[in-house]
Amino acid sequence: MKAQLRNSHFYLMLLSDALLFAASLVLAYLFRFEFAIEEPFFTKLKTLLSLVIPLKLCTFALFGLYTGMWRYTSTRDFWRLLQAVITSTLLIMGFILISSRFEGYSRAVLLMDGGLTFLLTGGLRMVIRTLYRKLDRNGHIIVPASQRKKRILIIGAGSTGEKILREIIENENLSHRVVGFLDDDRKKHGRSIHGVPVRGSLKQLSKIIADETIQEILIATPSATGDQMRRIVEACKVCRIPYKTLPGIDELIDGRVSIKALRDVNYEDLLGRSTVQLDMEEIKGYLQGKTVLVTGCGGSIGSELCRQIVRFQPRYLVLVDAGEANLFYIELALRNELRFDRCRAVLGRIQDEKLMNDLFQQYHPEVVFHAAAYKHVPMLENNPWEAVFNNILGSRTLMELARRNGTERFVLVSTDKAVRPANVMGASKRVAELYLQAFQEADPTSTRFMAVRFGNVVGSSGSVIPVFLKQIEQGGPVTVTHPEVTRYFMTIVEASQLVLQAGAMGQGGEIFILKMGTPVKIAHMAKDLIRLSGRELEEVPVIFTGLRNGEKLFEELMTDGEGAIPTRHDKIVVLRPDSQHGSPGSPDEKIALLDAQAEELYDLADRFDSLAIKKKLQQIVPEYIPQFPLS
Repeated sequence: MKAQLRNSHFYLMLLSDALLFAASLVLAYLFRFEFAIEEPFFTKLKTLLSLVIPLKLCTFALFGLYTGMWRYTSTRDFWRLLQAVITSTLLIMGFILISSRFEGYSRAVLLMDGGLTFLLTGGLRMVIRTLYRKLDRNGHIIVPASQRKKRILIIGAGSTGEKILREIIENENLSHRVVGFLDDDRKKHGRSIHGVPVRGSLKQLSKIIADETIQEILIATPSATGDQMRRIVEACKVCRIPYKTLPGIDELIDGRVSIKALRDVNYEDLLGRSTVQLDMEEIKGYLQGKTVLVTGCGGSIGSELCRQIVRFQPRYLVLVDAGEANLFYIELALRNELRFDRCRAVLGRIQDEKLMNDLFQQYHPEVVFHAAAYKHVPMLENNPWEAVFNNILGSRTLMELARRNGTERFVLVSTDKAVRPANVMGASKRVAELYLQAFQEADPTSTRFMAVRFGNVVGSSGSVIPVFLKQIEQGGPVTVTHPEVTRYFMTIVEASQLVLQAGAMGQGGEIFILKMGTPVKIAHMAKDLIRLSGRELEEVPVIFTGLRNGEKLFEELMTDGEGAIPTRHDKIVVLRPDSQHGSPGSPDEKIALLDAQAEELYDLADRFDSLAIKKKLQQIVPEYIPQFPLS
């Protein structure tokens, strides 16, 4: 308040409002008595002025109407203005009622005075805001340069499109001028948003672009499905002008839509994955205040898991990764971007039992997310010993330590390739699942072990998309293994969020499956990426090279014999307990049998005997059918 009293603008605001209060009361009397105020009422007017002006000034001050700058008046300020006017009017009427029971005073005058006060004071604030928008920092009038601004068409006349338009209108420095909207909702046609008309539907795009000389298209439909986005992109491509879009809803934090968020359309937009609805309280219940260990924390899924986990305020986060650079960058991101410094980065391999034991002894993690694994199918076909050491021995080591140290939950990040595996990677992950179920059966009251299966992740380190984009950049050809090969896809963020949700739901021993939607033909994906890169299919050829060792035409999330039942989350199902096949015998016997078989695998891996490793894997996982016969 002391600062306000030293501000000359404060007294200017008081003076201008006082004059407007007087003007509104005088005008109310003039309107009421048809511009002929008789002497008794004129006397009452002078009496009222001495009451109304100081009372309204005090009321407006109490509502904080003199603490802000009028040049930035917003709708929130107008609501406060309305509240102040109503309050002051009621106070004035109450005072007159108590003092004179309205004898000699007109009630209509007081009501009109309130309305005029709102119009005049609100009008002054709007005029000042408008003037300041037209002035530069030196106080000179900004000359509109509409002819130099890009003529923009917005596809999507919903709340997102309205926010983008409002930002463009309010920011004179933006080089955009919106000349229309397109929307397939016929009810919006012919109407306008902030004076900008909705000109028609997507079918009329070419005509409207020609008629209005459109220079750029903004796609403001963040909740569009993949098919809808593909249709919009195809229509934009035909018109041969630049187009941009907003990220999906899950990327627009707290609904803060801004033109700065606009970016080029990417393949994730064409997938059209719907926003994941998380049970935040359920996830918070097992993560908040807990020590969490994440293996493979620098990988695509592991790093996103870390970013999601810190939202739930764990007590401590232990980061484990064998890659120096990946580990460095995720720790840096957590500390600098997310302001989370209760973490420890550990460089090491999960099969190093002494190191892992020291970690469990020192930090006693209550929750473990095991995302560390080698996942590149052809690479592991040629180097199967690394799948044995990392995917099997490493997983077994962590599970034993989790059980021994009383870890509450252990979540194994698995893969659709563990279903009827045709490659070493899938078979090794299936062995890890078998270990997990055996450990759960052996001690069902201690650690809750669970696995989560899902398919390919767009943008992950092993994703085919970066390879395709590099090939397109070089002019092609884009290499696809087979014209009919299909894969399931989801985004990194979606997969990580669903892993957290599944971790909250598990009671022990479950294999959760994330619903992946409709499988995508890789050949179609390659063509979509060529178009998104601004190239024509004739420019960049797509050639087929044949399936690589260990690859299947189609991936599965469960076998025909396995049955899945729904969970309380619409994107997660769980395998029926009676369908999760393993070896016969007691839990301890199962672990002992797996250990004996694994020991043979370790010996073979030490000798780098690829063929023998694959044969042994086939003994442990009978459903493992290599695509190429083992001879």
